[in-house]
Amino acid sequence: MRMALSICVAASLLAGCAPGADTPPLPDYTPGAYRLGGGDQIRVITFGSDQLSGQFRVDDQGQVAMPLVGTIQAGGLSSSEFAAKLARTLREEKFLKDPSVSVEVLAYRPIFVLGEVAKPGQYPYSPGMTMLTAVAVAGGFTYRAVQGYASDVRTSGGPATEGKITPRTFLAPGDVVKIYERHF
Repeated sequence: MRMALSICVAASLLAGCAPGADTPPLPDYTPGAYRLGGGDQIRVITFGSDQLSGQFRVDDQGQVAMPLVGTIQAGGLSSSEFAAKLARTLREEKFLKDPSVSVEVLAYRPIFVLGEVAKPGQYPYSPGMTMLTAVAVAGGFTYRAVQGYASDVRTSGGPATEGKITPRTFLAPGDVVKIYERHF
């Protein structure tokens, strides 16, 4: 009886020593309408106006510098919302009578994968990416990796938030994923 109790106590103590085990879960990220943010590369197509078409980068303040119009806030908007805002601005400033604008994302903000993966580093984000696909892009787990969960630092939509994620958790652009090392 004492031996069984000792084993149970030892097992619970070792489980409590698992790295990141006590980290609270990160709120879910639901992939859907992608929100533009600093570091995104976009293509703006303004029908009939080559001067207002081209590739642009969203700066760290969430703004896009456009010819004639100046800087326009894009951060936090979907590509279709930004296209509508740009068309409205072009109409209000009387640059075009009835502008037709479309916006597409060429390159998303990267994600970062650290810790017990074969090749830690910065990787391009793609919509629908999960913790497991990020690990796969980073060369897979090392033999010492904790594979059932990881830590994620998310900065989209306000201050940075850290929490625990599982292999099926969706990632957001700009996430920093840390794969823990097993102690045993």
